[in-house]
Amino acid sequence: MRFIVIGITDNPKPFFPPEVLEIIKNGKFFSGGKRHHEIVAPLLPENARWIDIVVPLDKVFEEYKELSIVKCQMSIITFASGDPLFYGFANTIRQRMPGAEVVVYPTMNSLQMLAHRLVMPYHDLRIVSLTGRPWQEFDKALIEDASKIGVLTDREHTPSAIAKRMLDYGYKDYTIHVGERMGNPSEEKVTVLSLEEATEKDFAMPNCVILCGKGTERTRPFGIPDAEFSLLDGREKMITKMPIRLLTLQALELSKRRVFWDIGFCTGSVSIEACLQFPHLEIHSFEIRPECKDIIQENAHRFGAPGINVHMGDFLEIDITAFPRPDAVFIGGHGGRLKEIMERVLTELSPNGVIVMNSVVAPKVTTDSRQMWNEACEALGLKQEPPMKIILNDNHPITILKCRKGK
Repeated sequence: MRFIVIGITDNPKPFFPPEVLEIIKNGKFFSGGKRHHEIVAPLLPENARWIDIVVPLDKVFEEYKELSIVKCQMSIITFASGDPLFYGFANTIRQRMPGAEVVVYPTMNSLQMLAHRLVMPYHDLRIVSLTGRPWQEFDKALIEDASKIGVLTDREHTPSAIAKRMLDYGYKDYTIHVGERMGNPSEEKVTVLSLEEATEKDFAMPNCVILCGKGTERTRPFGIPDAEFSLLDGREKMITKMPIRLLTLQALELSKRRVFWDIGFCTGSVSIEACLQFPHLEIHSFEIRPECKDIIQENAHRFGAPGINVHMGDFLEIDITAFPRPDAVFIGGHGGRLKEIMERVLTELSPNGVIVMNSVVAPKVTTDSRQMWNEACEALGLKQEPPMKIILNDNHPITILKCRKGK
């Protein structure tokens, strides 16, 4: 099967070089979005068959495959926005039908056009697509203090939603440039706004955004001071102390992990530190105490840590199969049910995933968490790694415990 993917803009009278016009003239099977069909319909030959690209894409590709069976050696001429290899449909074809031949005729993508209208160099543009995607890569760009961010939007991740998210998490020192209907001579519009102004406006679809920092660097400390967190009932002991927190993150090997679960997050200090130090992570945080929900959200906004997925309720009753499988798990609280929690974690833990817990030795603690850990690891067939014992100032000793699957 052969796909010829042709990039177009929003121009209702598109320009194509002679080679592409000849391909369209001799084509039989065409595909693209409904907006693309409206633009190119006058150029299609009589009796052309058009396949709408709509979600779910499974049905679209089933139709392609049926055509390939009936019409051997045929080509499908597909229209896509901008450069089809720039977060575009040509990439989807290669993923779904790796054996297909793909030929691409690109045009400028919307972010390129916006940069040109602004006469803005874009070789240093950090590109993020939010088109049908979650916030994670955008949040990562913010946390890493990218000075210039190009964003492909959709109807959920609009310019106003982007601006609001940035302000909510304290990323205020940016100017937002919005390009609407790029490539359409009569409807194209470029607007330069403050983030505050952008939250109050609606923008025509499709649109894209370029965010430019004002040169003010945010402070991202390697270890947030404990006193800066909002605490549960003001109790200083209900937080993993900063040096222990950093050593815990090191034990979790988060630099090479993808999905991190924080069970019993309390103030959210471990989740927030992980988010800021390892912004590539997808973080899911669990807590049974309802009052902790407001605390973690307050702290996440205070320290600029967007994207932490908060789940309230008893971990043993939450449907954890709905979440991505973790490859790193921290157990910050277990309520005396450590073995049950670890057993449930193991049903989802990725191969070679790690579990870490901190054990405190204190005179008034009636339950020996270190003994519970050892018994759980033995019963569940987990391989323990050498523990790390830490004493901070006059505090009681803390032991960082770590295990992984397999003997």
